[in-house]
Amino acid sequence: MRWKSADYTGWGRALGATGQLARPERQSALTALVADAPAPAIGNCRSYGDACLNDGGNAIDMTRLDRFVEFDADSGVLHVEAGITLGEIARIMAPRGWLPAVMPGTGFATVGGAIANDVHGKNHHGAGSFGQHVQAITLVGPKGARRITLKSDPGLFRATVGGLGQTGVIVSAEMQLARCKGDIVTLTERRVANLDEFLGLLDRSEATYTVGWVDATARGDALGRGILEEAETGAGLVPPTRPSKSVPFNAPGFALSAPVVKLFNAAYLRRVPERGRTVVKPINEFFFPLDRIHNWNRLYGKRGFHQFQCVVPLAEAAALKEMLMRISDAGMASPLAVLKRMGPGRAGYMSFPMEGYTLAVDFRNRDAATRLIGQLEDLTAQAGGRIYLAKDSLSGAARVRAMYPEYEKWATEVARADPKGALATDLVRRLGLRDKA
Repeated sequence: MRWKSADYTGWGRALGATGQLARPERQSALTALVADAPAPAIGNCRSYGDACLNDGGNAIDMTRLDRFVEFDADSGVLHVEAGITLGEIARIMAPRGWLPAVMPGTGFATVGGAIANDVHGKNHHGAGSFGQHVQAITLVGPKGARRITLKSDPGLFRATVGGLGQTGVIVSAEMQLARCKGDIVTLTERRVANLDEFLGLLDRSEATYTVGWVDATARGDALGRGILEEAETGAGLVPPTRPSKSVPFNAPGFALSAPVVKLFNAAYLRRVPERGRTVVKPINEFFFPLDRIHNWNRLYGKRGFHQFQCVVPLAEAAALKEMLMRISDAGMASPLAVLKRMGPGRAGYMSFPMEGYTLAVDFRNRDAATRLIGQLEDLTAQAGGRIYLAKDSLSGAARVRAMYPEYEKWATEVARADPKGALATDLVRRLGLRDKA
């Protein structure tokens, strides 16, 4: 197996790495590679910070291990290699009446990455997290391949799901798909006046898929205004897919300046009539709305951006209001601010989800944003919430350990699975997750 030098970044592009990458195409090659030179696995690098980086070291690019292994059409259990993307699974399986049970906001996430971060989607309030639908995982370590389930090895399974790739290289997974009615989505959109109304609508929503876009520039009585989207899969004539676009270069700083974002957000809000509307969309346009804009991360300029995402308990909604006030007062909000209601579902010791409300906001990479995100993390900690490690690029060790009460269980299993720390990544080192407590 040949190693090639490469420069690569997380999706936020604020953090990057230089190192040697290998791209195995078969499990046999991967097994031999890990036995000879174990290294962390990466996929499409869609985690925003440094979870997918190993600066100065080796990493195994899993994107060529992207095959369907087996599908049981009666039960809906699909066995795939870890490098296949969720978007590809949805493209192939939706016309046959099946979808991944949980899908994040991008179809470019790989199955291995979805497991390692225990991703959540627009249906978390009902379906839980991705890892809760994984029946078995095949891990490759220095001693070869091993198939694990929640029943056969509960500790290792829970340390692997949401475990940031620290227990071994995920080579394949068997997962339960969810039935769908077809490859279109019937989407109902409505304007929401403020945060209080938003939270009430999220609490009462009975839709399978629910998500909110928030105008993070709004203030006063309009604080937290936005658009609520509720959707169900359906069958019928698939509307034409809009052509993909690409951002060809890094946008100048003024492209996302405060006045521009404020104008954009106001126009985006008005695109939905006051009475609301119902539209039909292809599945990919609802689940992965930004995927048709290739390299959209360039809109934040050559320094990249940070995304802050937290979840706070249902009883601590006041923390969200304080966060939105600080964001709007700072004048650094981007057009991308998302609000969702989460249920209690989580599958791993280090899984992000908890029952509550989750807020995600992007900020251009500059010193003022770093200070603001620090304040938002403080508010999250005070509310008894946690931050999402798949999005994090700025937090510290003590804060993260306190947010994840099962951290010690995870650390114990990881030490057994990888005693020499060969799978450590930049995020793991930055947060001291493999250090002795």
